[in-house]
Amino acid sequence: MSKRYTITAALPYTNGPIHIGHLAGVYVPADIYSRYLRLTGNDVAFICGSDEHGVPITIKAKKEGVTPQDIVDKYHAIIKTSFEDFGISFDNYSRTSAKIHHDTASEFFKTLYEKNEFVEETSEQLYDAEANQFLADRFVVGTCPKCGYEEAYGDQCENCGSSLNATDLINPKSAITGNKPSLKETKHWFLPLNKYETFLTDWILKGHKKDWKPNVYGQVKSWVDDGLRPRAVTRDLDWGIPVPVEGGEGKVLYVWFDAPIGYISATKEWAERHGKNWEDYWKDDNTTLVHFIGKDNIVFHCIIFPCMLKAEGSYILPENVPANEFLNLEGNKLSTSKNWAVWLPDYLEDFPNQQDVLRYALTANAPETKDNDFTWKDFQARNNNELVAIFGNFINRVTVLTNKYYDGVVPQPSVFKKIDEDTLAALRAYPDVIASSIERYRFREGSQELMNLARLGNKYLADEEPWKTIKTDEERTKTVMFIALQIASALAVLCEPFLPFTSKKLKQILCYAELDSELEWDNVSNKAVLLPANHSIQKGKPELLFSKIEDIEIQKQLDKLEASKKANAAAKKTVEPQKEEITFDDFTKLDLRVGTILKAEKMPKTKKLLVLKVDTGIDTRTIVSGIAESFTPEEVVGKRVTVLVNLASRALRGVESQGMILMTENESGNLVFVSPDTSSMLTAEMTKISNGLKIS
Repeated sequence: MSKRYTITAALPYTNGPIHIGHLAGVYVPADIYSRYLRLTGNDVAFICGSDEHGVPITIKAKKEGVTPQDIVDKYHAIIKTSFEDFGISFDNYSRTSAKIHHDTASEFFKTLYEKNEFVEETSEQLYDAEANQFLADRFVVGTCPKCGYEEAYGDQCENCGSSLNATDLINPKSAITGNKPSLKETKHWFLPLNKYETFLTDWILKGHKKDWKPNVYGQVKSWVDDGLRPRAVTRDLDWGIPVPVEGGEGKVLYVWFDAPIGYISATKEWAERHGKNWEDYWKDDNTTLVHFIGKDNIVFHCIIFPCMLKAEGSYILPENVPANEFLNLEGNKLSTSKNWAVWLPDYLEDFPNQQDVLRYALTANAPETKDNDFTWKDFQARNNNELVAIFGNFINRVTVLTNKYYDGVVPQPSVFKKIDEDTLAALRAYPDVIASSIERYRFREGSQELMNLARLGNKYLADEEPWKTIKTDEERTKTVMFIALQIASALAVLCEPFLPFTSKKLKQILCYAELDSELEWDNVSNKAVLLPANHSIQKGKPELLFSKIEDIEIQKQLDKLEASKKANAAAKKTVEPQKEEITFDDFTKLDLRVGTILKAEKMPKTKKLLVLKVDTGIDTRTIVSGIAESFTPEEVVGKRVTVLVNLASRALRGVESQGMILMTENESGNLVFVSPDTSSMLTAEMTKISNGLKIS
């Protein structure tokens, strides 16, 4: 029986293009799920849109010397177009700068305000005096109080995923000026999340939500167990939706409050365009609401937004929030600021008409239960060894043989043997098997079951060898080819959620448009014949579904990443002016010794520091060195190094450092140890090594 679904995908910030992390975490799984629901006859509203009020947008605008509106207009167009070109089948892709969204968010705020659901508080917020601005969200960076990551933002730590307030950060600094901020009083409205602890406990923890992913359920439980606190819903900013009540002058709705309401306003926009009632998709208990997000949005979609909906009182709550973990790239975290990413517009340009290859690679390696790593070599292998060698190979063999033996006409089968009956029975089981995976949000598993259907076809052909029986038993060959064509037809239907462009191409090859009625998902299970005898498929040499990706194409992508790595290293380099002149006598005060590193370990909760035990020839001492981003502890043990031994001791993170290791940079900008053989000649020939000498 048909059901109604509202499917939302996290609103992307319009401060840059979409990359593969976004696709793997949110948009590909959401699209697979929505396409499957439509194929099985359900009423689906698949909703998304650009989040255009985030602080990263204003930061980007300041950097580029343009207005925030310029930024969101530019990237909204890029994101919307790349989603369309990639085949993400949103029913509506809107934007939060639209009037309908401003009106909807304002009305939502006023409803809660009039119901006295907010508390009004005057509190101290971080303030940058030089910029004359309160520092919200990503205008503040500092050390995460939970994991020690030194580049956490004022709203979230991207290392451990914790949701933060700017005042939680250790050693905060302004992202605008770099200054240490002060505290200054300001008034804001807060949503008292603590008021909803019982609701969340009953709804999620004691309710039926234990079928949610462990990472989602666990994070919600951790937050509730830790005790919820009021959360500000307004901010002192000049970019966003103005607070629509008295006293809200100079303030806007906090982006985490306004953004999820974007799902509602985008549904309104879509419903108005198609003559539907938007309330059916948000206020009818017979509608199933599902949020697709990344793990960094769990708190907002499982705690804050449900509390907002509960406070308003007339909305349904999400049935599931299948959040994925993070996708890394070639062993490192994706980073937009460091250009360590595979950008969707670039992929579409470099691999034209190969959208499904990326969709498949990201699905087959989806970070559903843990962080996973995307590598270009795996991408190549998934294409060449699976899509080309298994799926594409089966379709090519079937269509070539059908054209060769029967001039492209589906033959009339003869008597079915047991292997034929068993193969057809296995074929008819696949819709339910794949559906079960999709309905449990196990898209990776579903993609592999789809590939198993192609394997079934290849094995059937290999076992029955129609290229041999055509010479000895023409009737048997007709039966084999008839069944092989049924498998091809099933693949055309069942692959659509995962490989929509392939599905369309395969349906064209099999001339689906000439059939009496278009095949649907359930037909694969319950229809005796999918492709009838005497039906004609595409004649002539068939178009290949997939083409092999060569090493040279992969190397081009790896070279791009290497260029990004070098550019980041170069950007870190700053040319410092020459220091005050010293005399030769000053230089001779330096006591440089050749030492050997005996032991090394990473200093906890730091990115840069190694704690070294160094034999200097006169003693064994502890030296704390800032080289952990360039060397692992294992790499430096046993190294002969040059040590400045008469530098005054200094405590670093509670460890007394008794000297310094001399380092320099090579032509690639990488740190290297100053050769002890060279350093032994320092006093006599200091001009030979003065260029580029560094002390770490």
